[in-house]
Amino acid sequence: MRNTLWRWGGGTVAIVLSIVVFIVPFVFIFLTASKTQQEASLLEFTLPTQWAFFENLVAVVQTRDYVLLRAFVNSTILTVAAVAIMVVLSAMVGYVLQRRRSRWNPLVNGLVLAGLIIPPAVVPTIWVLQGLELFKTLPGLIAVHVAFGVPFCVLLFRAFVSTIPKELDEAAIIDGAGSVRLFFRVVFPLLKSVIVTVIVVQAVFVFNDFTYALYFLPGDENATVQLTTYNFQAQSVSSLNLLFMDILLITVPPLIMYIFFNRQIVAGMTAGSVKG
Repeated sequence: MRNTLWRWGGGTVAIVLSIVVFIVPFVFIFLTASKTQQEASLLEFTLPTQWAFFENLVAVVQTRDYVLLRAFVNSTILTVAAVAIMVVLSAMVGYVLQRRRSRWNPLVNGLVLAGLIIPPAVVPTIWVLQGLELFKTLPGLIAVHVAFGVPFCVLLFRAFVSTIPKELDEAAIIDGAGSVRLFFRVVFPLLKSVIVTVIVVQAVFVFNDFTYALYFLPGDENATVQLTTYNFQAQSVSSLNLLFMDILLITVPPLIMYIFFNRQIVAGMTAGSVKG
């Protein structure tokens, strides 16, 4: 009886906390984005007396010569390119670290852990990007996200590769497969669950990133969706209805990804925890 009460009580508390932490703020954002400017300035958790959702939506999209649409294009290119490179590169590194033992493995493992522990340094990174002529460019920001995201992805791929039997590698080698063909034709398709996890987690992080884009990709032409929120808030302090509409628009894509790929995320994060 005690275990049953604890299980149901714990589940109820978790649901209530989820509603308070996630659903209530989202509902507040939606309601404020649907109000008029005067009513939104009160910041009250109430239904709008006059719904202005579509009017606010059109106003936000047309602000500053459709800067939000350009920002969505920039963020999409940035996210797709950075995540694609992270998936392929991290999968290859994780596979090599797990399958092939050498004297370089401790050094590589140390570098991977250092990438997780050491915080990013803005000024040296800008200096390196300037030396490579990548500062204030989209490829430079892509490289920054790849450099800071690869260590976490390598740990996930390495843990999942440990669950794949080595007999598959040996069978492919006997059939004449080389190293590249072995990885992309045999091993890589088996990494589906962790690949989905890496794609969703890193895509949400890159898409929602604010600091890296602010430091390494300044300028209106290179604006990402998060920078439009910053600029929009600075220029329209009193237009809280438009500000919350902008927040709502850039919140929906990551939310949709989490809703549809929730199970794959959990499966990929727990991959390799139990080996048998």
